[in-house]
Amino acid sequence: MPVRALITFEGFRIRRVVQGAKSDGKHWNAKNERIKPPLKSEAYNYHLEYNDKIERFEQKAKELFRFYHIHEIAPTKEDFQMRFDSDRGINISNDFVTCFDEFIETGRLTKAERTLKSYVTALNVFKDFSFKEDYPLRFDTINNEFFIKFQEFCFLVKKTKNNYFSRLITTLKTFMRWAMENGYHENVTFLKFKAPEEEIEVIYLTLDELMTLYNHDFKTEKLRRVRDFYCFGCFTGLRFSDLKNLRPSNISENEIKLNIQKTKTIDHRVPLNEYAKAILVKYKDTIWEPLPLISSQKFNKYIKECCQIAKIDTPTSITRYIGTRRLDKTVPKYELITSHTARKTFVTNSLVLGMKEMVVRNITGHKKEETFRRYVKIAESLKQEEMSKAWSKI
Repeated sequence: MPVRALITFEGFRIRRVVQGAKSDGKHWNAKNERIKPPLKSEAYNYHLEYNDKIERFEQKAKELFRFYHIHEIAPTKEDFQMRFDSDRGINISNDFVTCFDEFIETGRLTKAERTLKSYVTALNVFKDFSFKEDYPLRFDTINNEFFIKFQEFCFLVKKTKNNYFSRLITTLKTFMRWAMENGYHENVTFLKFKAPEEEIEVIYLTLDELMTLYNHDFKTEKLRRVRDFYCFGCFTGLRFSDLKNLRPSNISENEIKLNIQKTKTIDHRVPLNEYAKAILVKYKDTIWEPLPLISSQKFNKYIKECCQIAKIDTPTSITRYIGTRRLDKTVPKYELITSHTARKTFVTNSLVLGMKEMVVRNITGHKKEETFRRYVKIAESLKQEEMSKAWSKI
């Protein structure tokens, strides 16, 4: 006869056949609920194989109830049957936060340091949301209700700007895909989450502002080093992370050859103009060679100070959104200058000076067309503005 199991909970009763297990009545041990071995005079009854199937069946049911208990889920008949019939089984040791930590650790071999920091920050935001809003973080609760409540939490409580909210959702979707590929869940609702980034202003130094900063005689060596590091980025288009990793062996007479950390590009070549060469000569055969290093946090503080001293203080307006609420702010330009603006300065001014788009893009290694087109639009706008000024004088 087939072996049947009776599962009871919360007033429900579920009767299930243990697939692949059967027993003769005289071989069934009612007390232990297992099949007894046959007598020596009897044929082999496959009690070991069948008992193994029964054991696996029972363990799966127990693990599922432990899962309900640990995650404080009220089980229903339908949910139990759905989870029990899942081919992936139950793995209660891999909850949302534990898996996210594993996701971050796994990424240390392939992801840039800045990317990993963004993952850690995102996880902290998710945990903060879970604690303050009393919302359970589980793979099965990452649904439409989660998206709505998390959006309200970010916009109304944390005052999160739209583009950062978009990055949080992008990180969440990246993690959920990774977790699904590793067999930790089967929930695909997250694929419907949409939080597009909004286009924001490109902050950069004009050519006049860049040369003003480059030629300014700062009174302290610290600010001179910060200025040189920043200007080198403006003259080469290299990211802050790649400038930090630059070594004398990467530099030849007319170019830099290095492996790009963010895009994993091997033997990327960047030609050196006269201004970049002059900065390298300044630090050659010193303890700072090829460039003086400083932490990103201090750097962003000091470069603002440099630009303020150099009077790069044109009133600059920026617009951001928190949900549908618009925030407009006008500040002196130096307050908006960070390490990231050096690369933007290179791209914009190179295009304004007439370099071909493909050449600039090859130097910077921009992968996304839409990102690069923003700089092209700015350059074309500036050219049109200069032409209008010139011809209006006639």
